[in-house]
Amino acid sequence: MQIIKQGDIEMKILLIEDEIRLCEALVYTLKKNNYIVDTAFDGITGQQMAETGVYNVIILDRMLPRKEGLEVLIDLRHQGIATPVLILTAKDSIKNRIEGLDSGADDYLTKPFSKSELLARIRALARRQTEIIVNEKLNIGKINFDSTKGEIKANGNTLKLTSKESQILEILIKNKNLVVSKEQLFERIWGFQSDVELNNIEVYLSYLRKKLSKFDCGIVIETIRARGYCLKEVF
Repeated sequence: MQIIKQGDIEMKILLIEDEIRLCEALVYTLKKNNYIVDTAFDGITGQQMAETGVYNVIILDRMLPRKEGLEVLIDLRHQGIATPVLILTAKDSIKNRIEGLDSGADDYLTKPFSKSELLARIRALARRQTEIIVNEKLNIGKINFDSTKGEIKANGNTLKLTSKESQILEILIKNKNLVVSKEQLFERIWGFQSDVELNNIEVYLSYLRKKLSKFDCGIVIETIRARGYCLKEVF
């Protein structure tokens, strides 16, 4: 068991806001404070991005085109997406606040607001999400994988993985015997709207396979032509 602290990982924020000028201003402020930020300008797109589970905090406007913010939030919670959500809205009545919180929001901030207060609330939500006790050990094949340390132990030996290699392996282990596409890996690890090339997945998978080949691991990562990758146990 280990406590993961906010400073140990990159903080990714999803901003779902249809007011373009406000969105641009918030993105500038968040990036200036070292957050990684993705944006969506309507409810359906925002929900699809949130469903990837790669974000530490979601900032959600209520009045969105295509799908209202609270509907998005309710659907996410029904799917088991527990990412902290801060509702950002001009609706400031007590009734509106209660609706938001009862729908699964973790915090509620009304427009207009100060940037310093927004940042403080984000920090509080991020701490709530990351300072949790987790069981980071994953056992598969002949290995014991510590995802938070990025370490594989097998046959009395220890192998250290890079952060990206560790993330790829964790996703594949948790989806054992299922095909995970290159696009799914990319979205989970780098997020949407990243400047990183999609082919980076192949590079890191090559590194990971070479490291695993040094051990009698009992697992193999297969390439499924035109579909993606699949991790399987071998006996």
